[in-house]
Amino acid sequence: MISTHVLDTTTGRPAVGVSVLLEAIDPFTVLGSGVTDVDGRVGELGPALGRPGNYRLIFEASAYFAKNGRTCFFPQVIVAFTVTDPASHLHVPLLLSPFSYSTYRGS
Repeated sequence: MISTHVLDTTTGRPAVGVSVLLEAIDPFTVLGSGVTDVDGRVGELGPALGRPGNYRLIFEASAYFAKNGRTCFFPQVIVAFTVTDPASHLHVPLLLSPFSYSTYRGS
């Protein structure tokens, strides 16, 4: 299972309403999608991952900032990662501002 959490570092608040897409890279397959809730979270993205491999999350930053009357430099944030144990829970948080972002493997 993959979950995420998006925080808007310019407001210090959860980023509500960010669209997130989960894709397998090889072969390219869209696995699921979601929108961050009032806590900035998407609790479960797509189905359980069936095999090790490379995946990515695509966060639609420009739509989020546009809804809040702001522009941004990175219209999308694409986070690619490798899954070695498909049975484990993977949490991928995103710290987002109009001109920067960072991410890490959460727990």
